[in-house]
Amino acid sequence: MLNSSDNRKTISKWIIGTFTYCILIYLAIRHIASIANIAVWIFGLISPLLIGLMLSLILNVPMTSIEGLLAKTKLKKGIRPVSILLSLLLVLGIFVGVSVLVVPELIKAVTLIIQIASQVLEQMASLETDPSLLNTPWGEALSKLNIDWIGLKARLEEWFRSQSSFIMNFAVSAIEAAASKLFSLFISIIFAIYILANKETLKRQISRLIQAWIPSHIGKSVIHVFDVCNQTFKLFIAGQATEAVILGVLCMVGMMILRIPYAPMVGALIGVTALIPILGAFIGTIIGAIMILTVNPIKAIIFVVFLLILQQIEGNLIYPRVVGSKINLPAMWVLAAVTVGGNLAGPLGMLLGVPAASAAYALIKEATYNRENMQTL
Repeated sequence: MLNSSDNRKTISKWIIGTFTYCILIYLAIRHIASIANIAVWIFGLISPLLIGLMLSLILNVPMTSIEGLLAKTKLKKGIRPVSILLSLLLVLGIFVGVSVLVVPELIKAVTLIIQIASQVLEQMASLETDPSLLNTPWGEALSKLNIDWIGLKARLEEWFRSQSSFIMNFAVSAIEAAASKLFSLFISIIFAIYILANKETLKRQISRLIQAWIPSHIGKSVIHVFDVCNQTFKLFIAGQATEAVILGVLCMVGMMILRIPYAPMVGALIGVTALIPILGAFIGTIIGAIMILTVNPIKAIIFVVFLLILQQIEGNLIYPRVVGSKINLPAMWVLAAVTVGGNLAGPLGMLLGVPAASAAYALIKEATYNRENMQTL
C-alpha cells in the first residue's frame, strides 16, 4: 500500500498535470488562428509526402498481384522494380487513356448540342412568320406563345461564348497550376516508389519504434489500428478496381447489344468513374448521355435507362460479392465520406474517403463491442 508521502506525490503530480493541461488548452483556444495557420503551413510542406503515401496505398494493390505473377516466371531478380514500374504505367495509363479518348469527344458533343439548339431556335423563328402556317392550328398556337426565338438564339450564343471563354481560362489556369505543382507531383511519385520498394523494411522499423517508445498496451492498439486500416484499404481498392472493370465491360457489352453508339469509349468511362463511390455513377451517366445525345436522342434515353438497371444489378449483386463483407459501411456514412474526402483532397479524397471511413467504422464497432463486454462482466 502507498504511504502518506507517496499519496502526496501522486496528488501533487495530478494537480500539476491538470494545471498544465488547462494552461495549454487555454493558450490553444486563445491562439487558435495562429495554430491553424501553422497547421496549414505544415500540411503544405508535407502534402507531397502525404500524396505519395496515398499513391503507394493504391499502387500496392496491383503491385502485389504483379509480383505474384512474376514470381512464377523465370525472372528471379528485379521483380520489385518491374512490378512498381508496371503498376505505375497501368494506373496512369488508364486515367490518361480515358481522358484522351473522352474529353475531345465530350467537347465536340457539347458544341454540337449548342449548334443544334441554335438551329432549332432559328427554324422556330422562321416558322412563326411563315404565311402558310399562320392560319393553321400549329401556327396559331405558335403565335400565342409570344416567344422571341431570335433573341433566345442570340442569348444562347452569347452564353456559350462566355462559357467557352470561362472554360478556356479555367483550362489555362489548371494547366498553369499543374505545371507549378509538377515538381511536387514528381516528389510524391518518387516517395511512393521508395515506400513500395522498402515496404517490409518500413513496416519493421515502425513496429520497432512503436514497441520502443510507446507503452506496450498502447503500442499493441496502434499496431492493430494500422493492420485494420491496411487490410481495409487493400480490400477496398482491389474490390473497387475489380468491380469497376466488371461494370465497364458489362456496360460496353450491353451497349453493343442495344446498338448504342460510343460503346467502347463510354464503357471505359463508366469503368473509370465507377472508382468514385456514389458520385462516379452520376458523372459517367451524364457525360455518356451527352455524347450519345448528339448521335441519337432516343438511344441516349435507352442508355440512361439501361445504365440505371445495370447499376441496380451491380449495387445489389456484384458489389457485395466483389468488395466483400468487411467493407460494410452504411450508405449514409458512404455519402458523408465521399463528401468530406472530396472537399479535403478532390477526386483522390473521394476515392480514399470510403476505405478510411470503413476502417474507422470497423475500429469503433470493435471498441464498442469490447466496451460493452467489459461493462457486463
